[in-house]
Amino acid sequence: MGAAYFYHLTRRPLEAALPMLLERSLAAGWRVAVRGRDRGQLVALDTALWTGDEESFLPHGLSGGPHDADQPILLTDTPDLPNNAVCVMSVDGAEVGPEEVKTLERVCVLFDGHDPDAMQTARRQWKALSDAGCAAQYWSEESGRWEKKAESAGS
Repeated sequence: MGAAYFYHLTRRPLEAALPMLLERSLAAGWRVAVRGRDRGQLVALDTALWTGDEESFLPHGLSGGPHDADQPILLTDTPDLPNNAVCVMSVDGAEVGPEEVKTLERVCVLFDGHDPDAMQTARRQWKALSDAGCAAQYWSEESGRWEKKAESAGS
């Protein structure tokens, strides 16, 4: 049974925080799906990952190609996991359900702390997942480093 980790971004933009979480996921041996709602944002993330730090290259692809199943990291705007991901990273308020949290190793919800709509969506997701018995943790970078601020043990 997995857990949902909520990452409240206040100091770094998504393009800076996401690679760190992706590196850790790959180091754990996980295949990852980065799920968004806006294809344009996923294209921008794809570009940011390709032009990022050369020493920490993150093998990835944008969904819709012939090699989706081969991608260790797949950026997608659908709920499908053609790359057999065991970790889903939700960006831009993309939905994740309790069954996913319970069957995957990890679900990460990254949200912009400067966007009131993103904050409200994250709160709604936290409540829905916690109420469904999912383990959840809330992490904030407000102090300059990631700190766990809340936890729901799940059932």
